[in-house]
Amino acid sequence: MSVPFRERNPVKIGAASLIAIVLLVLVAFKADSLPVIGGGDTYYAFFKESGGLKANDEVRIAGVRVGKVTGVDLDGDHVKVAFKIKTDSKFGTETRAEIKVKTLLGAMFLSLVPEGGGQLKAGSTIPDTRTKPAFEVVAAFSGLAQNAEDINLDDLTKALNTLAEATANTPEELKSTLSGLSALSANVAARDEQVNLLLTNLKKVSGVLADRNTDVVALMKDGDVLLRALVARRDSVHTLLVTTSKLSTELTALVRQSRGDLKPALANLTGVVSVLRKNQSNLDNSLRLLAPFYRVFTNTLGTGPWFDTWISNLPPGPALGAGN
Repeated sequence: MSVPFRERNPVKIGAASLIAIVLLVLVAFKADSLPVIGGGDTYYAFFKESGGLKANDEVRIAGVRVGKVTGVDLDGDHVKVAFKIKTDSKFGTETRAEIKVKTLLGAMFLSLVPEGGGQLKAGSTIPDTRTKPAFEVVAAFSGLAQNAEDINLDDLTKALNTLAEATANTPEELKSTLSGLSALSANVAARDEQVNLLLTNLKKVSGVLADRNTDVVALMKDGDVLLRALVARRDSVHTLLVTTSKLSTELTALVRQSRGDLKPALANLTGVVSVLRKNQSNLDNSLRLLAPFYRVFTNTLGTGPWFDTWISNLPPGPALGAGN
């Protein structure tokens, strides 16, 4: 026969609940290590830079998702990427790895290009000679600044003006386009100093970024660690809220089940409290008068299993067994 919930030992229920919460937290932290949830083989790849790749990004082969990135760490002067393959996809011993852009917002993914015969063993590392990072922003801006400095704005303006004159008899649409280009070139030429200053400063910024490449990588690594900690705490808080919700449901059911028994008891308790409040002065007086009585009564019974007392002003009784 099952025991009602309200009659069970609350200490045992609380201990069981705490054990369940601890187990759920451990499962949340070790989910990737479980055989069903976190199955798969782990591989590694060395890159010259991370290129915005981070943990939990997708791993694809020919555009098909086959796993995810589990870690991006700095190993010497290289970036070591750990990723886990969760399918039975086959890729050879000479497989290459590339970091590619997934979305316009900057999301990345790791692309594997199978090459070579056989199957790459689990735990193997793809060297940086067979890896390719994403597009280098610093190098691109440096190249842009250098190429822009080589442009002769006066010659460009003359060329566009000459082209506009040569096409004077062309349709109106083309003439409007060329006129706009001519006006644009004139504006660029008029702001030659500002453009040169902008490009010079841009070159300095790109140089500073290149010099601080190690610091930027370390900052990104620390930020990744912080985000991982926040995600882990988010899972713990989520588990705590779910457990609290279940406890609230159980307590609500308990109150509903015991409402019929508690209502008469609370009504009778109200009556008792009312009677006691009405006779509060009498009770106080009784307790005050009982104190001397209890003191004398304690002295009477405190010397052994008999009464030890005396009565004053009582004449002595006749002696028993005395002769006439």
